[in-house]
Amino acid sequence: MTYCVGIQVAEGLLMMADTRTNAGIDRIATFPKLHAFVQPGERVVFVASAGNLGTAQRVVFLLGRQIAADEPDGIHRCPTLFDVAERVGDLLARTVRRYREANPDSTVNFACDLLLAGQIAGGEPALYQIYPEGNFIAATPDTPYLQIGESKYGKPILDRIIRPDTPLTQAVKCALISFDSTMQSNLSVGMPLDMVAYRKDSLEVRIERIAADDPYMRKLQKAWGGGLRSLFAQLP
Repeated sequence: MTYCVGIQVAEGLLMMADTRTNAGIDRIATFPKLHAFVQPGERVVFVASAGNLGTAQRVVFLLGRQIAADEPDGIHRCPTLFDVAERVGDLLARTVRRYREANPDSTVNFACDLLLAGQIAGGEPALYQIYPEGNFIAATPDTPYLQIGESKYGKPILDRIIRPDTPLTQAVKCALISFDSTMQSNLSVGMPLDMVAYRKDSLEVRIERIAADDPYMRKLQKAWGGGLRSLFAQLP
């Protein structure tokens, strides 16, 4: 299991994903689940995955190969982010179907969910959640964040804080607390975390890794946990 969250606010976009994979209590490893496809000054697209890691890695690899080979159906040729989401959804659905048809008797779940976000020059930023069947939904002002994976523990803080006018820096802080809450309750989600904080119209992005010993993360965890206990003690 994993946890990924995408947030769309007026200032830009945020995507965050943990890196833990768990195929059993003695088979825990670290794999990146957040990937960026960047054409500086022209477009940025980033994708996070939750679910079958093999399925996600095939989709990411093929997306990169299509761009490198300048294939006409690559996401670097799409005129809008909606078209990018459609292309990625089609590729995801074909990959899931490929593995299911090749292994009809397998009990393995080949499904994978994706978060996709970014911006193309001349267009607005957008955030989508893509399902294993290839269909997808978009974030809206009424629902400015989307989650995949182990989402329930980190949802309450997002519901209370995230609004379309939330500053991007506050969205980062809220997402970190959302992950801390999730990691406190579910050992299948763990550090390090990968994050993209994208400012609207910058058309540049880089993935930042937040380690378990990151000073700010540790300070935030201590302040949040201590603050909750203090507030609880003051309740009538």
